[in-house]
Amino acid sequence: MEQKRLSLLHELTPGVPLIGALLNPNFPDAARQLPALEEAARTIGRRLFVAKASNDDELNAAFALLLQERIGALLVAADAYFDTRRDRIIAFASQNRLPAVYHFREYAFAGGLVSYGPSITDAYREAGNYTGRVLKGEKPAKLPVVQTTKFDFVINLKTAKTLGLAVPFGLLNAADEVIE
Repeated sequence: MEQKRLSLLHELTPGVPLIGALLNPNFPDAARQLPALEEAARTIGRRLFVAKASNDDELNAAFALLLQERIGALLVAADAYFDTRRDRIIAFASQNRLPAVYHFREYAFAGGLVSYGPSITDAYREAGNYTGRVLKGEKPAKLPVVQTTKFDFVINLKTAKTLGLAVPFGLLNAADEVIE
């Protein structure tokens, strides 16, 4: 998913030479996220600076490093810790006029620029279906593993306007929801 988010950020900020990424090294998927981001950055011909944080002190230091490196856009990798610091991260991006992409729609609704990630609504629906099947007598061990196939792509045009960004028509057309 990080590759897709980086691609979206690239489309939104074609002139930005250095993109920052915020990554939690303690997140179990971080070992896959980092190489995927580095490969995606090479593919689109962008330089990538990765700042790592897994607690509040490290998050403050990561913010300082991202500013020191003069990033022009920010990708916040999927991580539960970052979800608990959503407002701080969005405020950082806003205060520093950084276009940013996030993994859950709640970020865009809270003022973030763009979000792209699995639909939580769809995941809950699937969980409900599983629960129903178990309650009807099916054995949980016999049920197949199912992952959501629905992804939410949300663009916050208010934030884009504040940042002075023109969102390409193709992205607006592809969005599941546009906040105006």
